[in-house]
Amino acid sequence: MAEMGAAKKPGLMTKITRFFKDTKAELKKVTWPTKEQLIHNTGIVLAFIIIFTIILSLLDFGFQELFAWFTGLLG
Repeated sequence: MAEMGAAKKPGLMTKITRFFKDTKAELKKVTWPTKEQLIHNTGIVLAFIIIFTIILSLLDFGFQELFAWFTGLLG
């Protein structure tokens, strides 16, 4: 005998459809940046990447020279 009040589980297509509807609803709630904000933030990120790359490159070069000097002393 079937249980009374047992709800039928939704099918795969129902779950997929609900997922996309919920996703669309959430994306409507998002406050998207203006074009100016996007350009400004992109510039900040690029500047940070360039500065960080320069710092890491200098550190890499310094450690390379230090390692070469140190192994030259031992060799």
